[in-house]
Amino acid sequence: MSTVQSRLRARPKAMTLTEAAAARLRELSTRADKPILGLRVGVKKGGCAGMEYTLDYATEQKPGDEVVEDKGAKIFIDPAAIMFLLGTEMDYKTTLLTSGFVFNNPNQTSACGCGESVAIAPAQAD
Repeated sequence: MSTVQSRLRARPKAMTLTEAAAARLRELSTRADKPILGLRVGVKKGGCAGMEYTLDYATEQKPGDEVVEDKGAKIFIDPAAIMFLLGTEMDYKTTLLTSGFVFNNPNQTSACGCGESVAIAPAQAD
């Protein structure tokens, strides 16, 4: 190994999953109507706060996708969303009234009152 290679750090994951999120993703993968590779995560403009998280089954890897494998589950991040999702932890919560994926995003600056949309700033270089 060259000296340059030995000094390189491992690239950090763009997103991480809690054990609850990974378990739910593994369960969804086994119960899907068709074979899936994982879950596609992105953001889109919408809602009263300006942006919404998007989730869909990933049946193929698209050009530019950021692929994250964590705790036995795989997510594919839309390249247009990567700067908004850097450092995000994806969790899965179940309460008395609801259940769903929750995004603990350090780039999120606010959220609407109903919790359906968020304001997110692109990640900044340290």
